[in-house]
Amino acid sequence: MTDRYIDSNHRMSQAIVHGNTVYLAGQVASDASADMRGQTEQILQGIEQLLAKAGTDKQHLLSATIWVTDMAEFAEMNLAWDAWVADCLPPVRACVESKLAKPEWKVEIMVIAALPGA
Repeated sequence: MTDRYIDSNHRMSQAIVHGNTVYLAGQVASDASADMRGQTEQILQGIEQLLAKAGTDKQHLLSATIWVTDMAEFAEMNLAWDAWVADCLPPVRACVESKLAKPEWKVEIMVIAALPGA
């Protein structure tokens, strides 16, 4: 079995395909000036792009881990999340409040997905 690394640099890969499973690194917004909902929407769009590069999509999500910097904004994150998973079965999910690597980031999301037919 050969692992496939996607969008790698000297520090990390954004995704790894191992067997029939796709593991994504934690994803953050490209425009950190956006509010919680806007950052979440950006992240989810980026997750879709990475899943496509790996050969899968959100219909095959298994798990999601979400870190938010302020639980007072939890509902805003959920507005974007709920709209995103509305057309598929949602994965198992955990969400915790946490300080992120950069203070302007409000949310980080990491997912695991299966490859179709797996």
